[in-house]
Amino acid sequence: MNSLISVDAALNQILTSFRLLDIEDVSLDDAFNRVLAEAQFAADSLPPFPNSSMDGFAVRAADLHAAPIRLRVIGDIPAGKAPQFSVQAGEAARIMTGAEMPEGADAVVPVEVTDQNFRQTGELDLPDFVQINQPVKSGDYIRPRGEDVQAGQRVLAKGTLLGAAEIGLMAALGISRVPVIRQPRVAILSTGDELLSPDQPLTPGKIRDANSYSLATLVRQYGGIPIRFAPAADSIDAVRIRFEEALAEQPDVILSSAGVSVGVFDVVRTVIAEIGHIDLWRINIRPGKPLAFGQVRGVPFFGLPGNPVSAMVTFDVFVRPALLNLGGRGDDALIVEAALERPIRSDGRRTFVRVKLRRDTEHGRWIASETGTQSSGALSSMVLADGLLTIPEGLVETSLETLYSVRLLRPIVQGLP
Repeated sequence: MNSLISVDAALNQILTSFRLLDIEDVSLDDAFNRVLAEAQFAADSLPPFPNSSMDGFAVRAADLHAAPIRLRVIGDIPAGKAPQFSVQAGEAARIMTGAEMPEGADAVVPVEVTDQNFRQTGELDLPDFVQINQPVKSGDYIRPRGEDVQAGQRVLAKGTLLGAAEIGLMAALGISRVPVIRQPRVAILSTGDELLSPDQPLTPGKIRDANSYSLATLVRQYGGIPIRFAPAADSIDAVRIRFEEALAEQPDVILSSAGVSVGVFDVVRTVIAEIGHIDLWRINIRPGKPLAFGQVRGVPFFGLPGNPVSAMVTFDVFVRPALLNLGGRGDDALIVEAALERPIRSDGRRTFVRVKLRRDTEHGRWIASETGTQSSGALSSMVLADGLLTIPEGLVETSLETLYSVRLLRPIVQGLP
């Protein structure tokens, strides 16, 4: 056990190998889920002119003190048309939602409080007069110029993760291209004579390759571009060829699964020794002890375990933070504290237990229960898991009175405050 590297020491060493990637300009169509590389400022105000927030009539509020009152209608102002007249005392202009306010008017009367409810009647002919049944105050139902954004204002900070609202705001401000951090390119290799592609029928001694698909999906989830290769056979020549193919794609990271343990056919470490180097190996973690990290011709390399759960857990613990560093993303992992439903025995390594969570409303806390078998080959246990519960290193017996950290793998709704 003493020869194993602690999880924290391994992660600290790994993260020193990763620096923020360079910047590229992309269109708004390609900006979703990208990280903004430079702050963005508004060239225009939003809205760019005072406009109506209702369908109704633009008026002078001072004319309505004695409402109900009849006003002469002098024109129509549809959205998208600038008014060519001003409203004088005793006058009103019919106006649509979003349309620019005319000079002279300082309020809008909603159509519902007039005798011209064209929403209900469908009558669109412009009336000569409108009866207004209640007064309004100056500014009512008007969105003033710059209510949302003032010209020159910083609207998005550097490092912002761009979602629908951010992209919509930039579109409204006329920003059509945006500087973002380049997405990390991640080559994904699986090794093993036993591996088949998902479309192949099972034959004796064979299993289907799951790791490259789950790892590629995780890479996408955390902002990377996966470059997935077909599995390589357990031979030095086959693995060497696959690494050369991966390097030709100019990746920022290489992930392999299997081949880094101590078995006779674990040849990845042999190939890495030829074309690169391994900086650390064997972590004090369960599942996933035989993880390796190093460099292949200057490209950071993770040798993940072959068991599917071990590969996913070690990705979450070590690869995910590295990808976030490369892509300029903050770590927004959601951690909750939970009590155990039943005691769990550990072997003293830092252990990540797949758990389901339920809310104990009586005591106001989360309760965690194992998803079933904790076999490192049981992918269904990851499907069932709400999160990974951490049992600290050195702890063998757990307590029902202690709260343990759970890193959520998916949103949980039931019982959230």
